[in-house]
Amino acid sequence: MDERDVVAHQGERGVKVATRTTTRALRRTGFAFAADGSRAACLAAAADSGWYVEGWRLPPDGAPAEPSALPLPGNRSEDLRSQLVALPDGSVLVCRHDGERHDLVRLSSGENGTVEQQVASLRLAGLRLLPLPVPPGAGPRTPVAVALGTDSRPVTTAWLVRADGSEPERVAEVPGLHGGGTWLDHAGALLALDRVAGGLVRSVVLDLRSGTATPLLEIGEHSNDRLVLFDPDSGFAMVRSDAPGTDRLGWGVLGGGEPLRFPECLHVAGMFLRPVALRQGADGPRVAVQIDHGAGSALALWRPAVGRLDPLPVPPGRLGAVGHWGEAGLRIPYSSPDHPAALATLDVDALLAHGPAPAGSAPMPLPLQLAPLGPGSPGPWREAVPPWQSGGPRGARTAPAGWRLDGSTPAGDGGRWQPAQSLELAGPAGPLEAVVYGGDTWLSSPHLVLALHGGPADAWRLEFDPALQRMAAEGLAVVAPNQRGSTGYGVRHALSIRGAWGGPDLDDVLYLLEGIAGQRAALGLEPPALFGVSYGAFLALLAAAHAPAEQVARCAVVAPFLSGARLLAEAAPSVRALAVRLGGGEPLLDARGPRDVLQLAHRLSAPLLVVHGNRDEVVPVSQSRSLRHELLRIGRVEGADFRYVEAAGSGHEVLAEEGAAVLHELLAGFLRTGRPG
Repeated sequence: MDERDVVAHQGERGVKVATRTTTRALRRTGFAFAADGSRAACLAAAADSGWYVEGWRLPPDGAPAEPSALPLPGNRSEDLRSQLVALPDGSVLVCRHDGERHDLVRLSSGENGTVEQQVASLRLAGLRLLPLPVPPGAGPRTPVAVALGTDSRPVTTAWLVRADGSEPERVAEVPGLHGGGTWLDHAGALLALDRVAGGLVRSVVLDLRSGTATPLLEIGEHSNDRLVLFDPDSGFAMVRSDAPGTDRLGWGVLGGGEPLRFPECLHVAGMFLRPVALRQGADGPRVAVQIDHGAGSALALWRPAVGRLDPLPVPPGRLGAVGHWGEAGLRIPYSSPDHPAALATLDVDALLAHGPAPAGSAPMPLPLQLAPLGPGSPGPWREAVPPWQSGGPRGARTAPAGWRLDGSTPAGDGGRWQPAQSLELAGPAGPLEAVVYGGDTWLSSPHLVLALHGGPADAWRLEFDPALQRMAAEGLAVVAPNQRGSTGYGVRHALSIRGAWGGPDLDDVLYLLEGIAGQRAALGLEPPALFGVSYGAFLALLAAAHAPAEQVARCAVVAPFLSGARLLAEAAPSVRALAVRLGGGEPLLDARGPRDVLQLAHRLSAPLLVVHGNRDEVVPVSQSRSLRHELLRIGRVEGADFRYVEAAGSGHEVLAEEGAAVLHELLAGFLRTGRPG
């Protein structure tokens, strides 16, 4: 729970103080590490609070990492788009975005709570922060970050930002748009950036002393080349380039005279390899590599001297794509369905002692007609189980020596969070991965929910999700599939619905509904319920309209839109641009007819719950209001046939904002009982 005391304000100009908040963070995102690895910061949210900044103390002796909340004065919440820079003194530099206005503030812990100090405001189209290496004992005038800004011109402007409240110092304006950001020295003078020009991405060096940029990587005549990791002491570098013919990782020593190498072990088909941290060892550079595929993440150690990628037996879940490797070990964010996001500390050598993962540990397809139907039934699948989980899905799970998770919030009242597993279900065009709550007997659970993610360029992950947790705690089995259009399964899977919203993905959902409903009918159980958020809500409404009535028990949707065309007509420019890029406005011409929920409202026969934030900046609340009006027009009774809920003051992330716990309860109760009132 979230316990707040009275908020106090000090008279000093630009400084506000908030009393400390005791929180139990269930969501954490946007982790950032101080350059020296002594601190970290993230955005966090409790069960029923808005987002706030959280600072972490990372003891150098390997003692547990310690989180500390930095709540804002006035019971305000941070925006999910805020960028964070963790500073070695424990304070956090925050960049908040409001259109073309970008406010820089410094949050620190004072005697009476959080001190919020205004640093500066910059006005331009886009701005992002990169932490500067801050030397020990640096004074208040030492720059702590670089701000990189863009406006309507094809140029990038750089400012040095100090935390003492002085105006940012403009140090460079260079042609082109730039991403990335890797320091080439310890003094914070040379910064490698990815310049986008002429349809190519090339790494350049920005010298903050002279304000000039010079080429760094140009591997092939028409290749895209990025520097992704660098060790200033040895010159060791890791790059990502498509010069070898496909986009892959390579390595070399900058300025060493030897060509870059692209070893086969750093190219795993269908998976994305991401170097997250580096540490020099007795055998040379050691690189922690995160491997993402589908719902989960894996971690491996790569050493050029050994010439192979050694898997590290970390628990199934999702890693955070950033990390720091120091004397205390490798620190990296981690989350799993039954562990809210927190910081893991890894002893890499201890984990290596467990040996490689067993062969054939990938999930196997699970045809619905062979799904387990009763307690103890053997399932024809295998989870991706690390070797330390000798018991498999039914065995006790204990973390290996060398792995520790700090700051993960336990379930209250002596309970436990509900676990989930990653399974592959048969789909109409091939296997579909799903995150499944309900154990081995999920299919025979009294109540089952088919949950559809937003996006569409998104996916369910093997990570903690408060809304799905609440459903599982209510006794609902949950099947959350990554149907076609989901990310994490290669370009073909992701782009299969470009220009075809409600096409192949709807085929997948209807196929799953038919199979699951048929199996449950044979057991005398009710059909599955549908749940969806944003794009998933649009897809759930389409599925509820097209599936036979006996295949859908009820349907709950959050922040739905009614069609791609209707969204384009009402959404903000940035949302319209994204929808156009994904082909959302292109009509589908097939036997199913238009993918327009408003035209299909008369076919929505199952009990329906619609939830929408009245300040939704992505999908306007007018979309849900139009659906409500149409349901009333055709004779549906509000409170009996359907329920409509507008969350006052909430935006698009209504299930992750203040008051979300009430909505989680509402959704779980409706999906179990079907009572809209």
